[in-house]
Amino acid sequence: MTHHLMGTAEIAERLGVSRQRVHQIETGDPTFPKPVAELSAGKVWETADIERWIAARRAPRPSGST
Repeated sequence: MTHHLMGTAEIAERLGVSRQRVHQIETGDPTFPKPVAELSAGKVWETADIERWIAARRAPRPSGST
């Protein structure tokens, strides 16, 4: 079964960081995707949005960038 949603725990596992760090990134990085819903169990994001965000952050820098 393919999951199309991720919570903080799944994002933390995907990034190799703690759930607390995911919260810091979410609140401190304006490029981090907005959650699609906030449930009593917490916020949830579209997996595709998170994967695009990760890919954009890991994109190679153009030559001559500092």
